[in-house]
Amino acid sequence: MARSPDHPSLASLARALGVSTATVSNVYNRPERVSEELRARVLAQAQKVGYAGPDPAARQLRRGRSDVLGLIFTDELSFAFNDQASVGFLAGVADACAGSGRNLLLMPAGPPRGRAPISAVDAASVDGVIVYSVPDDDPHLRAVLRRGLPTVVVDQPSAVAGADWVGLDDRTAARELALHLADLGHRRIGVITSRLGDSRYNGPVPETRWRAARYAVQRERLHGLCDGFADFGIAAHALPVEERFEASHAAGAGALDALLDRHPGLTAVCCLADVLALGALDAARRRGLDVPGRLSITGFDDIAEASRARLTTVHQPLADKGRVAGEFLLRRLDHRPGSAHQAAGSHQAERRTLPTSLEVRSSTGPASTPHP
Repeated sequence: MARSPDHPSLASLARALGVSTATVSNVYNRPERVSEELRARVLAQAQKVGYAGPDPAARQLRRGRSDVLGLIFTDELSFAFNDQASVGFLAGVADACAGSGRNLLLMPAGPPRGRAPISAVDAASVDGVIVYSVPDDDPHLRAVLRRGLPTVVVDQPSAVAGADWVGLDDRTAARELALHLADLGHRRIGVITSRLGDSRYNGPVPETRWRAARYAVQRERLHGLCDGFADFGIAAHALPVEERFEASHAAGAGALDALLDRHPGLTAVCCLADVLALGALDAARRRGLDVPGRLSITGFDDIAEASRARLTTVHQPLADKGRVAGEFLLRRLDHRPGSAHQAAGSHQAERRTLPTSLEVRSSTGPASTPHP
């Protein structure tokens, strides 16, 4: 549809000033190519006639890029700002992208159930995507790969052909946590995990369910706990596991109540996220249980609140994880075909396993009935 004759445009601005359209374009797109005096004259005339500048969408089409990076995470948008682990990760991504001249578009996938049949990725104008902690065979990840966008996967899935990956050795970290509890004499131990699949399930988890979990992080952490406990004769099938679909303080509290109602003799509970552990701590105290005298509780992530609560947990470098993910994606964009910095040969997928450490605090102690 043609512009109205009186609608200000780059061409009409050029005619009014008696300069070429290329000159006006340079004022907006390559200001270093024009003098300060000419730039000021063009911008003054633009303001006078109400010209806001070239259409960003048209400019993106001409350049073949949007200068926008997408970030997909597997929950509602509010989760990214309420979950302390996600906030730390987002801060790292923002830090990596700060000097790149690119914007960040958050694309929440929503909870597994009730997702739209068409992914938001299909219509997103982005140059590349960071996919943060989604389940195996996630439809949004499939949409990213189908479009052939430069992709960095964070945490899970752990092996995506052609994509960079950054995350943890969750299995080894969880094994270290298990050994810590076993060394303290604990043999009756329960586990609280966040969602293992698509269904909105809350309840006890048989071994067959967690071994088939679609979320690799939870699955690997459970494997790691079993690895460590096996050294002390605790079989995987004997480990009570309680699942909660939501990773929240209230979910952790409810899960601890459920575990102890069914297994009152437990002396320790491992929570696969700090937010669950913090809820479990409150529930234990509400039940009149001394922590750690009667019940030891552990977490995973080491968010700021975990330190304040003196929670024994696994520390992971959340901001560094986001920073590395951002750096990986920016490097991928620099090496894509047609980029100014493209190196000889194709970009090789990068993998980075970040270090973890066990932070022992006052929420764990010797078992109330130590095992020899």
